[in-house]
Amino acid sequence: MPQLSHTVPSSSARPRTRLFAGPPTVAQPVETGVDAGRLEPRVEEKDGYYVLKERFRQGINPQEKVKIEKEPMKLFMENGIEELAKLSMEEIDKEKSTKDDIDVRLKWLGLFHRRKNQYGRFMMRLKLPNGVTTSEQTRYLASVIRKYGKDGCADVTTRQNWQIRGVVLPDVPEILRGLAEVGLTSLQSGMDNVRNPVGNPLAGIDPDEIVDTRPYTNLLSQFITANSRGNPAFTNLPRKWNVCVVGSHDLYEHPHINDLAYMPAMKDGRFGFNLLVGGFFSPKRCAEAVPLDAWVSADGVLPACKAILEAYRDLGTRGNRQKTRMMWLIDELVSNHSSFSAPLTPFSKLITLITDLSDQIGNSV
Repeated sequence: MPQLSHTVPSSSARPRTRLFAGPPTVAQPVETGVDAGRLEPRVEEKDGYYVLKERFRQGINPQEKVKIEKEPMKLFMENGIEELAKLSMEEIDKEKSTKDDIDVRLKWLGLFHRRKNQYGRFMMRLKLPNGVTTSEQTRYLASVIRKYGKDGCADVTTRQNWQIRGVVLPDVPEILRGLAEVGLTSLQSGMDNVRNPVGNPLAGIDPDEIVDTRPYTNLLSQFITANSRGNPAFTNLPRKWNVCVVGSHDLYEHPHINDLAYMPAMKDGRFGFNLLVGGFFSPKRCAEAVPLDAWVSADGVLPACKAILEAYRDLGTRGNRQKTRMMWLIDELVSNHSSFSAPLTPFSKLITLITDLSDQIGNSV
């Protein structure tokens, strides 16, 4: 692997975006300065699922209430979708629980009800790490769309994903089985879940590639969904969470607007990644990801992801949905870290919390 620096030469005359992976200031061990009560996890495991503790339920948003009333992942992991698919839309709308199923909880299965403009039809978002599909998979997706005639179509999204439209509820169990047969899933692709892992769209053929991102995005997706079986450890986040693996200096993956971005970097002759965290882009606020001041080896990609997700899951707030993305947690903890001082970057102040969860995160280069 090439050594990265601030002055990596370009093999092309065209203007290029530089990938800065040179040495930042290394965070030193410090006291957290955060009230111990604030560091108490707000969720707890019950019967295999994570739920919000009762004492943290005051002032929560409506979506959190829906999750408390009924665990969304049960629609998949306990086959609730099979019974729901047998009901007519009229029967579903008579009960709040089943109405919330189709309007909210089915998003954990990647299904979005188009109640306003296409009542009774759904958009199904897949999980396609790095945007890769085989010819067999593409033919299957085309067969699903074709069934719905003029109501059936597909989108290619900005996160290298497919969304198929026109789906009706009675067909969902069969579609899910068909997806599994060709190695696809729509699981955990909506609402308060980790979204599709993004990588270099030219992975494997980019002449200026630093690293082939496909193995890493595949690993992340398999880990997050427990190999498409469902992973309730990460299905009750405070909000959606985006992750990417950068493969070249072109930054196709937009690392600065991801909650976690892996930036390729060498340390002591070993290949690995520096971490950026907290970025997001929304109509209400745009926040650029900041360096975590941590480097992980290739083997540390999953432990680092796990540690950061657990910190966000356990400590994130669940009130105003406009203020529950991970950067808001960073802001809060940094403002309470009065004992921290320059030159530490903002999120490096949270590294002391995250390292409690995973000792496989090291100092960055």
